[in-house]
Amino acid sequence: MSAKNAKIAAAPISWGVCEVPGWGHQMSPERVLKEMAELGFSATEFGPEGFLPMEPALKASILKEHNMTAVGGFVPVILHRADHDPIPGVQKELEGYVAAGAKTLVLAANSGITGYDEKLPVLTDAEWDILFNNLNRIQAEAAKIGVKSVLHPHVGTMVETADHVNRVVKGSTIPFCLDTGHMMIGGTDIVAFSKDHADRVAHSHLKDVNNAMAAKVRSHEVTYYDGMLAGLYTPLGQGDANIRAVVRNLVMAGYEGWFVLEQDNALSAEPAIGAGPFKDAKASVEFLRQVLAELVSEGF
Repeated sequence: MSAKNAKIAAAPISWGVCEVPGWGHQMSPERVLKEMAELGFSATEFGPEGFLPMEPALKASILKEHNMTAVGGFVPVILHRADHDPIPGVQKELEGYVAAGAKTLVLAANSGITGYDEKLPVLTDAEWDILFNNLNRIQAEAAKIGVKSVLHPHVGTMVETADHVNRVVKGSTIPFCLDTGHMMIGGTDIVAFSKDHADRVAHSHLKDVNNAMAAKVRSHEVTYYDGMLAGLYTPLGQGDANIRAVVRNLVMAGYEGWFVLEQDNALSAEPAIGAGPFKDAKASVEFLRQVLAELVSEGF
């Protein structure tokens, strides 16, 4: 895909809408989708369970009312336990994909622990094998309806660190969601990954990162949530993640997935019109459009 035809989408988490209990004030779907549309987005991820209706046809109709296409969504799934079969839950999730025309299942290796700041177990080799097998099974299940599965390395999940990411690269064939924030916090060199493993990247979440705060989260000096409140993420182009290089590497490698602007955010109250998440999302999408325009001018 050329830079001119790049697919850009939004995500409700940029508006503070999150699956974690007690995360913060949750804005309504009506306002979030309206503001996305005002910024020129025509596609979005679903957001957490409960943000949009679970009933597939109703979910699809709400998106259509706002002229939004569904990309897919972030789905935390327990993948490493022998006593848990993830397929029934995934099948239920995929019902909404069929109705809304969504094509990307963004999996996270759920730890089974609420939140992202608790100490995680260390997986045995046998548990890694279970995780890889379940990824393969979910890939096959989703492919039956034309949906691509990707794995999202994520803080506080069983695939978090650079070592975890390398294990998945070697032990599985599943494509990745390259989340520039979570992977950078986990210690992955995101620019190198976007170059060396571009063929394994089928989806992306773009967020810029304050590296000093990321180091504190990585060392557990502060929690992920507190780090986020203290400025862990910035609008694209205003942090240390080198989003420009990541986007360039992917486009130049022929990337065909979505660029999802996803800046994890938490709110204490309903923001004023034009402020808060809207202001940050506006800065981010303008930066991304500028980077893509540069690539178009270079013939990519």
